[in-house]
Amino acid sequence: MSEMNTKDFLIGSLIGGIVGASAALFLAPKSGKELRSDLSEQAQAAKERTNQLTTNAYEKGNEWASYAKEKSSTIAKVVSDQSTQVVDKVKEATSNLKSQAEEVQASAEEVVGDLAGDVQDAGEEIVETVKKEVDEIQAKVETGTATN
Repeated sequence: MSEMNTKDFLIGSLIGGIVGASAALFLAPKSGKELRSDLSEQAQAAKERTNQLTTNAYEKGNEWASYAKEKSSTIAKVVSDQSTQVVDKVKEATSNLKSQAEEVQASAEEVVGDLAGDVQDAGEEIVETVKKEVDEIQAKVETGTATN
């Protein structure tokens, strides 16, 4: 058997109660005046009870609406705070990466400068060594041709 909906059950119970009460009133051995009086009293009681239930439902609805608004506001604030923290961390990380990149670039420029100076010094030494060797070879060639 399928599950019975609570709302349908309550509506059925209410209708059944009304029909049962009406049947009891009509079948009771009372005069017309007494019956109308009883019906009027029962109708007035039902009206008051309905008004009371309506008021309670309205109040509960307002309470739940306020509660939901409060909770959603709290959640929105938490999300906003966390988003701000994430943005700040990303900015900080970006700043750190930028400063590290600048440091690496400065170090690389320094190393390139040092290497360029070393290469230039080594090049000058090689040039002087080659000049000396050429001069020595030239001197040997000149002395060798002079002795021949």
